[in-house]
Amino acid sequence: MFTKSKSYDSGSNGLGIPPAPEPTTPTAASTPSLPATTPAPRAPEPARPAARSSNLSTLSAGVKYEGNISGAGELQVDGSLKGDVRVSRVVIGEGGSVEGTVHADVLDVRGRVSGAIVAKQVKLHATARVEGDITQEQLAIDQGAWFQGRCNQAKRDTPGAAMLEAPTPKADKADKTAA
Repeated sequence: MFTKSKSYDSGSNGLGIPPAPEPTTPTAASTPSLPATTPAPRAPEPARPAARSSNLSTLSAGVKYEGNISGAGELQVDGSLKGDVRVSRVVIGEGGSVEGTVHADVLDVRGRVSGAIVAKQVKLHATARVEGDITQEQLAIDQGAWFQGRCNQAKRDTPGAAMLEAPTPKADKADKTAA
């Protein structure tokens, strides 16, 4: 009465229909049309965002920092910084503020700076508020930016240009009397 046979009822809701075969992936050996050395075709990779510099440091919004920051990398300030900054590139975001001297090769200001700026290239965007003197080689000020202070252009061949490249050493008493 009962014989041992394959049961198709488990995957077919009791209708006696065999389940569909599971899909298999062809291998190089089972596909005669592709040579064994050709890799299987791949789906195109999604576009990746532009690589960011590994030397970028960020002071995030809501973060308050007191102290000096120096180095050879880049700094993004979206929080509040009280202290001097000396890096190669500084970007001060719209919500960012710096209270102190900023020394940089390139400075982009969208937020607030209260203190002296010494940089080769300075860009004050429309949302910028700067209170302090600026010493620079190139200066761009967008309409709407607020600037209170003096602006001094330093060229490469002038004595003030040395101030842009290296920190000024402190003169001791012997230097003052000799000059």
